[in-house]
Amino acid sequence: MKITEDVIRKITLEAIKELGEEATPDLVKRVVNNVIEKLIDQQSDGIPQPLHNNFDSGKIILTSFGINHSGIVASISGVLADYKCDIQDISQKILQDYFTMIMIIDISEANVTFNQLRESLSKLAEQMNIKIYIQHEDVFKFMHRI
Repeated sequence: MKITEDVIRKITLEAIKELGEEATPDLVKRVVNNVIEKLIDQQSDGIPQPLHNNFDSGKIILTSFGINHSGIVASISGVLADYKCDIQDISQKILQDYFTMIMIIDISEANVTFNQLRESLSKLAEQMNIKIYIQHEDVFKFMHRI
C-alpha cells in the first residue's frame, strides 16, 4: 500500500467523524499518526509494505515541553548521541516556567529503529516529568498538508 495525500485525507476525515466534538487538531493528528503507524506495521504476503520509503531513515521532528528544570536539553541530546542521531536544527524557548523545544533530527545513521528511539525517549520523558513526541518528517509533512 502506498501512501498518498488522498489516503491521509480519508484517514483524517474518518478520524474527525469518529471523534465528533472531541476532534481537536492535536487529537486528530495523534489519531491519524497512530493509524498510519499501524498501517506501516501491517504486512502483505508476508512482506512488510511501508507507506513511505523507510521510517528508520530520513528526518524526524522531536517536540518536547514541560516545567523547566536543568538537564532537559542535555538528557535528550545524550540519548540522541548514544544512538548516532544527528541534530540538524533546534529551537528551544523558556516561557515563564515552561520549557519548549523542537528539533529536526537525521536518523539515517542511527543504530536503532524509529520505534526503539521513540521508546527510549518515552522512558526519558517519564523520568524527567516532561513530554517528548517524535514524528517522522513524512508524516509531519502530510499532516500539515491536510
